[in-house]
Amino acid sequence: MMDLVPQMVPRQLRRLGQQSHDNGKDQRQPEQDHGQTTQAGRNRGEHCPVRYRGLAPRAIAGKQAGMTEPRNVSMIGLGVMGGPIARHLGKAGHALTIYNRSPERRDRWLADNPELSPRVAATPAEAADGADVVITCVGNDDDLADVVLGPNGVFTTLRKRGLHIDHTTASARIARQIGVEARDKEVLCVDAPMTGSQIGAEKGTLTLMCGGRPDAIAAAMPIFEAYTSRVVHIGKSGAGQTAKMANQICIAGIVAGLAEAVRFAQASHLDTDKVYEAISGGAAQSWQMDNRWKTMADDEFDFGFAVDWMRKDLGLAMDEGRGLGVSLPITALVNQFYAEVQAIGGGRWDTSALVRRLPHPGKRK
Repeated sequence: MMDLVPQMVPRQLRRLGQQSHDNGKDQRQPEQDHGQTTQAGRNRGEHCPVRYRGLAPRAIAGKQAGMTEPRNVSMIGLGVMGGPIARHLGKAGHALTIYNRSPERRDRWLADNPELSPRVAATPAEAADGADVVITCVGNDDDLADVVLGPNGVFTTLRKRGLHIDHTTASARIARQIGVEARDKEVLCVDAPMTGSQIGAEKGTLTLMCGGRPDAIAAAMPIFEAYTSRVVHIGKSGAGQTAKMANQICIAGIVAGLAEAVRFAQASHLDTDKVYEAISGGAAQSWQMDNRWKTMADDEFDFGFAVDWMRKDLGLAMDEGRGLGVSLPITALVNQFYAEVQAIGGGRWDTSALVRRLPHPGKRK
């Protein structure tokens, strides 16, 4: 079977890294959207594309390289992120196998994608048997350990030089453990947590932050083409997960500030649409503001990234911070704010529901 790593990739990577050094500041692009549509753009039906970017010498321009070739790809986990990824892979022409621990979710995915005819596996091991690439996107460390390292897991049957990509947001510890197991089994391995939310998954514009060896990243790039707009190789195994923790730390602080700003504007009897129009063009602008200001003001939260998952992610970040001896006081405080949202029944609400813990000035008794 053909090796997954293209022969010319090392030279291509060096050339891309050199270009990034040569061009310097000219390579920077506006960071307004991260592969999603802004509030204003969504109103116009537009999408703001973001190209592949990376840190030299690990910058990868997958979509520009033209290396796509159909592979035997198995997708394990068909949730709000994994389901759309599986659809993009099937539509890209890859020979798709699917596995989900919940048969109901699997059957719903099949019903929603009648144009695709994937092979359905009964176990992760069966899904990995004969696969070139296995992608996992499950709930947490325990789930990931079970589907990858368990007695019926991926690594019991995945061939040598096969590729395992994990999109679960998990601890750096389990990512490093899987990396060691992969090395011992002569399997390529990438931890690639995502940002871009459900919208990005549906549109195929996710951003990935990756940990793993350069040959593993190179092998993964043709697969990533189907559902990403940006891929950055951060470092060795576990580095992708640690970068995702930094991402969630940033989001937590931004959403907390945004919630207070919305309530402040409402208490001041300001037109929140006009406030957004004024402040979103300056230093306060963010993806969260562009995509969540209006829904927070309108008290709409039945969509997006759930509070329960955010608390899990912040817990991972705080655990990693303790191990590093790093203080994360704002993260810890916002984590407790989210616990208050859970206590009022908002565990499945979008993370912007943080505003719910603040009294609405128009609803005072």
